[in-house]
Amino acid sequence: MIKKLLYVALLCALQFSFAQELSCTVIVNSDQVNQTNKQIFKTLEKSLNDYVNQTKWTNRNVSPKERIECSMMITINRYENSAFHGTIQVQSNRPVYNSTYQSPVFNYQDKRFSFAYVEYAPLYFNPNSFDSNLTAVITYYVYIILGIDADTFSKEGGTPYFKQAQNIVGLAQGSGYSGWQQTDGNRTRFELVDNLLSNTFKEYRLALYNYHRLGMDNIVDNATLAKQSIAGSMKLFDRLNNVRPNSFVLQAFFDAKSEEIANVFSGGPKVDIVKLTETLNEIAPLYSDTWSRIKY
Repeated sequence: MIKKLLYVALLCALQFSFAQELSCTVIVNSDQVNQTNKQIFKTLEKSLNDYVNQTKWTNRNVSPKERIECSMMITINRYENSAFHGTIQVQSNRPVYNSTYQSPVFNYQDKRFSFAYVEYAPLYFNPNSFDSNLTAVITYYVYIILGIDADTFSKEGGTPYFKQAQNIVGLAQGSGYSGWQQTDGNRTRFELVDNLLSNTFKEYRLALYNYHRLGMDNIVDNATLAKQSIAGSMKLFDRLNNVRPNSFVLQAFFDAKSEEIANVFSGGPKVDIVKLTETLNEIAPLYSDTWSRIKY
């Protein structure tokens, strides 16, 4: 009996030790491509799902229930001679303690996504060289997801993952693909990870921790304290906005969080929302209609 129990325990330990970090749904949408044979897009979709979900991205031991819920929607708008052109929408969630709720933490559409792919070609990533823009972009966003998730659980916990993403940016600088260089315009992969690692944006990462660990994780047990912590996070964002108005990371945050913030402050225990809504309208004016729903 004892041997049997030890065997079961060993199996469980192995399951947890080798469980991957992400539970990611990758979708390849080819509706805009005028092509009868869609098999290559289905093959690509399956290969990407396997690549993202079956790769061990960190040295952490992760149980299946701890895997990060996320998605990547790749929309192909042009395809010819193994060259794909389109966009990628990346989203990730984070569980809230003592609830079944998944809090959205990242929501961004990268419009500079082109790559070469031959059907059934294996997908791999070399951390020391640039070999494929497809795996480089996907891997870059995997590390962004891991980093932002870690930041919500511990102060600046995502730094090692952001540095991995930054390393990919460095390798891709001379690739000729758009989105990797500072000169490629606004809202690039270069700018995103540069912001995340810059000391100028330290308020953003602290606010990310306070919002989730001190705020959302207390929403079930102490909603008043949770709301106060979330409102305090908005003050940190306001401070950052005064230095870097309309920054990439702030826009990405509110793209993911606007509905959640409105819902949190539209019910339950009342807190002072006058200053809160003023701050929200100042730092995220694009969502003024959403903020108007916050009422006593």
